[in-house]
Amino acid sequence: MVQAEKDLGKMNGRQLIALLVFMVVLGSAGLVVYRHQNSSWARDGAVIGRNLLGDLPVNDITRIAIRHGTNEANLIKQDDLWRVRERGDYPANYSQIREFLLKARDLKVVQTEKVGPSQLARLQLAGPGQGTNSALVVELEGRGGASSRTLLLGKQHMKPPGRPSQFGGDDPGWPDGRYVKVGNSDSVALVSDPLENIEPRPEAWLNKDFIRMEKPKSVAVTFPAGTNSWRLVRESESGEWKLADAKPGEGLDSAKVSSVSGAPGSLLFADVLAGGKPGETATNPATVLRVDTFDGFHYTVRVGQKTNDDYPVSIAVSAQIAQERAAGKDEKPEDKSKLDKDFKEALQKLQDKLKQEQSCGHWTYLVQGWSLDPLLKERSELLLGKKEESTNDVKVPVESAEKAEQGGMKESADDAKQ
Repeated sequence: MVQAEKDLGKMNGRQLIALLVFMVVLGSAGLVVYRHQNSSWARDGAVIGRNLLGDLPVNDITRIAIRHGTNEANLIKQDDLWRVRERGDYPANYSQIREFLLKARDLKVVQTEKVGPSQLARLQLAGPGQGTNSALVVELEGRGGASSRTLLLGKQHMKPPGRPSQFGGDDPGWPDGRYVKVGNSDSVALVSDPLENIEPRPEAWLNKDFIRMEKPKSVAVTFPAGTNSWRLVRESESGEWKLADAKPGEGLDSAKVSSVSGAPGSLLFADVLAGGKPGETATNPATVLRVDTFDGFHYTVRVGQKTNDDYPVSIAVSAQIAQERAAGKDEKPEDKSKLDKDFKEALQKLQDKLKQEQSCGHWTYLVQGWSLDPLLKERSELLLGKKEESTNDVKVPVESAEKAEQGGMKESADDAKQ
């Protein structure tokens, strides 16, 4: 019995040693496979978990070119200001550009694969001229051509859905990465960001800061047909709008006017026409919108004919801003310091606003129709409609009424005799 227990102990010990040896061999084999899969990428200086572009000098980048097919956007840094070359060097969206550069610097490699030229199309990393299978090319260039990198963006990687779609059918998941190549490398990397907002469209990179005609005091629209023109005025920011040149019988419809009064501060543009004009001619004159504000700003907006969903628009901005604060009637000396400080801060904001909005006068914009249409109502569209007589209220002539009444009395008398 004792001998049997000893033999059993020896067998368990041997099995444990064998199991440990097997695990070591398996781990070694896995390490060999892992190193083999990543050896080609390692020769290019990147391995899984590392930054795809290494230590990209974000602050040194002065040019970003984005190309796909016939679409191209060139973002150029001039005098510390980013501009869009295809839009007459219009200011670009700095926050959007910086966000992209930081993303590019921090892209992490999560998987690598050595892919032959014939297989690049399936990952949408093929060369130019192959339609949707072509790569989106992003070129990053520093001052004097230094720190240049070329990044090829291919197909997005889709994260598998966690559960069936609530709407039925197959749920494709959502993008959680993208297949990319760096320069002429023969390796493809999967990075952990889908880079969805990198578009080769110049209008997608424009700085969308625009005029805001806030606190309107008067709003006037002059149409080519003078009878359609109108001007609204009010005495205070909360005051009631009035038709400045109201004719007898004309009354404003408050519901219609409310949509006009809030529209000046909501104009949005979709694109910029480099060197373009609103398209006005002697036979096709512009509609002119003029807005004066309680802050002393004066806006003149010339609106061309609507094309598709947008209006071509040019803008002129001027202002008369009070430079000194008028002391209040009952102002206390201890309040003067704070009131002076608040006035200076408000003055600086107005001066900055004027400078930014006057710069908009150098370009012609395509303003989104839905944001401008409420201001382009014709005069008749702002007025109360005329009351129409109801067809049910039919007037009966007096003579006919008397005859009808006499006829009714006679019928009643006949009925009584019977």
